[in-house]
Amino acid sequence: MNTKTKTVAATPAKLVSQKVRDLGVLVKFKLNLTVVFSAVMAYLIAATGSVSWASILILALGGFCVAGAANALNQVLERDFDKLMKRTSDRPLAAGRMKVSEAVLAAGLLSIIGLMLLAVFNPWASLFGMIAMLSYAFLYTPMKRISPAAIAVGAFPGALPMLIGCVAFQGELTSLAFGLFALQFFWQFPHFGAISWLGFEDYQKAGFKFVAEKNGKIDPSIGIQGCIYALCLIPVGLLPWYAGYTGIVSGIFLTVLALVYAWFGWNLHKKNDRKAAMQLMFSSFFYLPLALFALWFDKI
Repeated sequence: MNTKTKTVAATPAKLVSQKVRDLGVLVKFKLNLTVVFSAVMAYLIAATGSVSWASILILALGGFCVAGAANALNQVLERDFDKLMKRTSDRPLAAGRMKVSEAVLAAGLLSIIGLMLLAVFNPWASLFGMIAMLSYAFLYTPMKRISPAAIAVGAFPGALPMLIGCVAFQGELTSLAFGLFALQFFWQFPHFGAISWLGFEDYQKAGFKFVAEKNGKIDPSIGIQGCIYALCLIPVGLLPWYAGYTGIVSGIFLTVLALVYAWFGWNLHKKNDRKAAMQLMFSSFFYLPLALFALWFDKI
């Protein structure tokens, strides 16, 4: 009797805990923090004079909600395919722990809250937030099952947090806003190239076509493509200095970072093995935060 009583009493708490974890997975909580980080860093780089921490909090919450809505819609649309991949089979919708209606409701509420928070700054911020959410969910998501061009399509909403952070402070589209957008845009190609290389077999099982292939195997040019896109980051990294927003020190630092990033892409091209793909992926994790902190510290 006592054992049964304890089990029943513990059930509601476990259910609540599971629901919270499932919501975190639905909005891709950890990944979402990188979106918030990009937007906030862009805001700080663009900011002049004293910075309002209340504004940063509003931007962070707004960006988190909009990105969370996009991720929720993505999982609604891909729930049947997520079941086929090992890394996604335990997502709440794929595993059947959450109803589609719940996920759609969560996405709707998050989108409304997020867009309203971004509108506190100006219409530009809210507009780009809406474009990011809709293009990610309804362009990039279905495109993944059609063509490798999906990576380029997805890189657009993936880079919009930078643009949103800039316009939130500046209230207009500037060379800095476009420069930071381009920085995150080109950064994504080596990053997702490495991820697609590592998850190629899993993606193939689910029928995704966004990973370039050749004769049924992963395209060996992924590494060289990553190298080329990383080299594109050199002129992009110099743009804030050229436009007068930052000093030459950050420009030099970003050039070195881009060369290192490009080297890891070349290394994948030469070796075409799992270790090289892992090294490229981890180098991408370091590039973006280091580049953004350098630009922030070297503001004029």
